Amino acid sequence: MTDRTAEIKRKTSETDITVKVNLDGQGVAKVSTGVGFFDHMLDLLAKHSLIDMDIKAKGDLEIDEHHTIEDVGICLGQAIKKALGERVGIRRYASIQLPMDDTLCNAAIDISGRPILVFNATAPRPRERDFEISLTKEFYKALTQHAGITLHINVLYGTDNLHHVNESIFKATAKVLMLAIERNPRIKGVPSTKGALE
Repeated sequence: MTDRTAEIKRKTSETDITVKVNLDGQGVAKVSTGVGFFDHMLDLLAKHSLIDMDIKAKGDLEIDEHHTIEDVGICLGQAIKKALGERVGIRRYASIQLPMDDTLCNAAIDISGRPILVFNATAPRPRERDFEISLTKEFYKALTQHAGITLHINVLYGTDNLHHVNESIFKATAKVLMLAIERNPRIKGVPSTKGALE
């Protein structure tokens, strides 16, 4: 089988980022972004998607966390897209409703080549330590744009705990990503009547 690994490097005046992924890994995460809560969320994303992720990011955190988090989304999206290659044999679609204590999140994905994010989540307060719910949206906006995927995230209820809201989002996304990129031996070629997913 084709090796599904990729490495992306991005250096700007705002950030210096290296991302390595193995889509057929075991969910091993080596993450250092300088934003503690974000590192925790990326650990969850790796663990529950079974994608090995090695992410190193240095950003202008003296300004705020936005540039670092958005650019990690860009790089991770590019790495996933590169590792998927022509997307031969993948399941392509997946959806899940995932509970995280008091919170329930629905996530649905199409590895379509069409970058679309639908994001519906409210927050009981704006921040969780050094992290805002708006940054979660910016991360997924960047990831979907650069991975070429359609992703719908809907937090159905449970807004008392912002940590749980974010955790439900990252875990639910991880699970649908794991299912959608999985190879199915019954699928021959690219799972599209167009013959391509780009």
